[in-house]
Amino acid sequence: MASVRVKRSSSSCRKPPLSAVLLQQSSSCRLESQNEKKRSLTDNKLSIQMAVGLLSLLARGGVMLLVAFTLHSVVYFRKENASSSKAMQLHVPSGLDDVTRRELSLNLGGGECLWQPPVYDVPSNIDFHKTAIVGFPSGDKRMIFIQMEALTGWPAKDEWDFEYLGDSNHPFIKANYPHHEGIWGWGSNADQVVMMVRNIRKSMVEYHDILWDIGYAKTWEEATLNIGKLYGERPPIEDFFEWRDLRVMDEVYWYGWFIDYWMEGGLMRDMFTHKLTTPEHWNMLMMPTKYTRADLDYDLVVGAGTVVTPSYDPHCQGDVSGGCQPVAVISAEKLREHDVGAVETTKIANVLLNSAKMSPYVIDSEAWDCIWSELIQKGKGLKTVVDRVDSTLTEADYNFSAEMLQEMITELDRLIAKYSSSDWNALETANRIVELITEHRGLVQTELDDLNSGRRKLSAKDFLGPKERELRRQSQVKEGLTVAKPNTGYFDAMAKERMIMKRRKAEKAKIERKAQRKDERVAERKALRRGD
Repeated sequence: MASVRVKRSSSSCRKPPLSAVLLQQSSSCRLESQNEKKRSLTDNKLSIQMAVGLLSLLARGGVMLLVAFTLHSVVYFRKENASSSKAMQLHVPSGLDDVTRRELSLNLGGGECLWQPPVYDVPSNIDFHKTAIVGFPSGDKRMIFIQMEALTGWPAKDEWDFEYLGDSNHPFIKANYPHHEGIWGWGSNADQVVMMVRNIRKSMVEYHDILWDIGYAKTWEEATLNIGKLYGERPPIEDFFEWRDLRVMDEVYWYGWFIDYWMEGGLMRDMFTHKLTTPEHWNMLMMPTKYTRADLDYDLVVGAGTVVTPSYDPHCQGDVSGGCQPVAVISAEKLREHDVGAVETTKIANVLLNSAKMSPYVIDSEAWDCIWSELIQKGKGLKTVVDRVDSTLTEADYNFSAEMLQEMITELDRLIAKYSSSDWNALETANRIVELITEHRGLVQTELDDLNSGRRKLSAKDFLGPKERELRRQSQVKEGLTVAKPNTGYFDAMAKERMIMKRRKAEKAKIERKAQRKDERVAERKALRRGD
């Protein structure tokens, strides 16, 4: 199916992207964005869109009266006929002030709309039903949360921003957790989970490309400095090959393990064997850069034949009010397709509409297709994976060796068998996973068949597996040739930084507990003196 590809208009100051390690928004960007929103409401395009909406309704036999539209009021239309009078109105919750009202996407009636950026300053006194958008690192979570932003007028925030910039009342949370690129930084803010599932092969490509965009940053601060480079040009193919041979064989397991984690509500498993594991082993898996693959060996840590009692990630025992199991599975790849994209937007909107706390903010359903068109066909909003600069390279040029493709197929087969079994096939989200992954598997199988038959021609380096490629690299070093060092240092740096943060949290909690116990003892002594 053909996907929609557009060019987004440039802007001197965009809302900083919310990618795998991001992001802090500058006050200057926010101010300029707000000024742009105010100007957009006086643009001639709005008059044209309003006229289109009026003509559309007139064509259905109604007589329209434009009651009012100013910068300080809500647009609405009233349709009158001999038997009834019905108002078609953009619903704006009464608690929003005039400025906030103007920043919401507008439903102009008759299937027409005007996209607007979300409100960046989120009031702390609104009781949202908050959604965590989770998925393996690949850029497609952004495609989903910008839909939520446009449908409601409220913004998303990254898990790392919660960790570094502090708590806030954002209703949408983007997360890679429990993948090693993620962190549970949002505390107990989430009420439900929506999971993004993308093609495993394409996920590996975009995962690397995002890392390349931010210069394989070693810290959150370094990554923040490079956010302007996100979704720009494609990396040199050699950089991808080097990362691919170092990481892909392991990341294939992380991909399936990630899906299992959320579908099973945080059940602790080993990603390499998929067996139930112990909290001790789980904690080691959560710090993969501290240990080698051999250190994490299941039989070594847990023990062969050990009967393991099921354990769950403590975060899923109370930090998500509705539980960690996803309420919906969304495909951003489908979202980009002409024939089914708007259907995916409807699925996203219905997830939000199902909550009494969020439904008042969701734009009327007659505008949902228009919202999809504004974001996907017209390319409004944040830059996404489709905005990478055209070059001689395409996503298909980022090849994988036969052993890697076979490993992907093996993992996809496991997931298909699991979630199509009688234990799962009564669950709508499980059926959606099977539907999507079955399609993905077919594409990977076709590529492997083409490779094995010779229809797909690769260079010598594409046929090398990780071990052979490393042997050749070492041989070049011995011969005195200049060889680029693998860009893997950021794994260790990020792991150390996360460990430092965890230690600081633990020390702070310890101090607070001591202070609390001291206060309690003082209170007890005072009570004894009073004879209470």
